[in-house]
Amino acid sequence: MRALVQTVSRASVTVGEAVVGKIEDGLLVLVGVTHDDTPAKAAELARKTWELRVLDDRSAADLGAPLLVVSQFTLYGDARKGRRPSWSAAAPAEVAEPLIEEYVKALRARGATVETGRFRAHMLVESVNVGPCTVLLEL
Repeated sequence: MRALVQTVSRASVTVGEAVVGKIEDGLLVLVGVTHDDTPAKAAELARKTWELRVLDDRSAADLGAPLLVVSQFTLYGDARKGRRPSWSAAAPAEVAEPLIEEYVKALRARGATVETGRFRAHMLVESVNVGPCTVLLEL
């Protein structure tokens, strides 16, 4: 699994005309799943995300900062050959969706306030980055 973690002053996800997830002063987390990922990896990635010290050398756990989690299969895009990325390293939706749900569940079990996007939907993701600070976590 991969998580692209960004510190944000605000972030939201809109599907159609409805805002489905929204946070202030927290972390926007784009999460990608590959073929060999497991619930154990999802739980470990959740722990790393929650404890990552990127908010003025403090973690979301330290501050009780909210997270907005958005599924992002394109984190496994490979554009080394030609101009059209390959998505073959990304897990299919039926594998990825339960692992994204497990990741969110593991964050919430640690006490995190978590908003989410909507799996398989066309989402408009807006964010205002702080710093900017962006970190790639990978298991």
